[in-house]
Amino acid sequence: MELALFAWGANSYGQLGLGHREDVLVPQALKAVSCTCQDIKSITGGGGHSAVITGAGELFVCGHNKDGQLGLNHTDDVQHFTLCAALSGFYVKQVTCGWDFTIILVGSGLVLSCGSNSFGQLGVPQISGPCLIPQKIESLKEKVTSVAAGLRHALAATESGVVLQWGTGMASQAKRAHRGKTLPLFLTAKEPSEVTGLEDVKVKRVVAGSCHSVSLTDEGHLYVWGSNKHRQLLSKEIFLTEPEKIETQFFSHEKIGAVWSGWTHLVAQTETGKIFTWGRADYGQLGRHTVVADGQEACTASERRWELLCSIPVSVPCLNGASQIACGSEHNLAVVGDQCFSWGWNEHGMCGDGTEANVNVPKPVKALGYANQIIIGCGSGHSMALSNSTLDSAHLES
Repeated sequence: MELALFAWGANSYGQLGLGHREDVLVPQALKAVSCTCQDIKSITGGGGHSAVITGAGELFVCGHNKDGQLGLNHTDDVQHFTLCAALSGFYVKQVTCGWDFTIILVGSGLVLSCGSNSFGQLGVPQISGPCLIPQKIESLKEKVTSVAAGLRHALAATESGVVLQWGTGMASQAKRAHRGKTLPLFLTAKEPSEVTGLEDVKVKRVVAGSCHSVSLTDEGHLYVWGSNKHRQLLSKEIFLTEPEKIETQFFSHEKIGAVWSGWTHLVAQTETGKIFTWGRADYGQLGRHTVVADGQEACTASERRWELLCSIPVSVPCLNGASQIACGSEHNLAVVGDQCFSWGWNEHGMCGDGTEANVNVPKPVKALGYANQIIIGCGSGHSMALSNSTLDSAHLES
């Protein structure tokens, strides 16, 4: 059975690669794909664009391109996956998409970026306007092994385990009075700068939320910093200027093997395969049952208990052993066994169940059925899966 690329969810800019701009509530197979589906190795997306990497290290892109985030040397939206020819000669290892920009890690350890630079998110201070062709971030001198893009900031981890950050969402030690409290100023750093507070650890992976950052160390520990508006950083502070370690007691005293982030929620997998979620929960993005109570006072009390419960990591047993997880802004996908599960925000159909109602607990994407090979990816409001599932011809798009 041959592999096919399926897409669903928000499609205002053609980011599903289906050749139109209508939202899709049930996975549809891309009939025309510029690259060979058999060769796709990773899938991801941003605010309104999508990116896939092939086994040959080529990058194919589609969707929103107003700021040149597709790297195609123009600013027209693209409704079918198109090769980023500007990267010819590079082997693309990882791509991460912010709201309106793209960060690209190539095999040699170099990092390139394209798209909007309004907040310094490209890490190339010499460029003031949109960047239409990927440019090297020259100030990243050491070989980079992991990159991450948030809403308007980006991160990189180097071969020696150092973490650098740039763009808006960073904070300095400068503070200002605010209703009797001191809060950090959000500043824009247009060039990568080393994150202080991680000197004694070696970071192997970085991930980013809308305004927060996460590092996973070689020893299986998480360090978090940035905005804590939705308690996603497990701190009493509203903003962390420097990384703080999340103790293993939150994860049944197990070390972390992988971590993912939505805009305001986090998902982590322990070394034994347990999945924990925490952070913002009002769209069902934590995959937990909501609390229901009768009467206004009871409802208020339940909401407070629920908010407290969401501010700590809690295991989601149905996801244990997941082989893959992907987070959109407020929705998620997971591969458990031979099925693709979805949950969370569903206003544009990104959960793929044929409705626009939020999904509070992980459920199989029925339209994809069962498959022995699945690769998943999310944009902010859309979903994609490479699968050997078969759909009726009615679901095919030319």
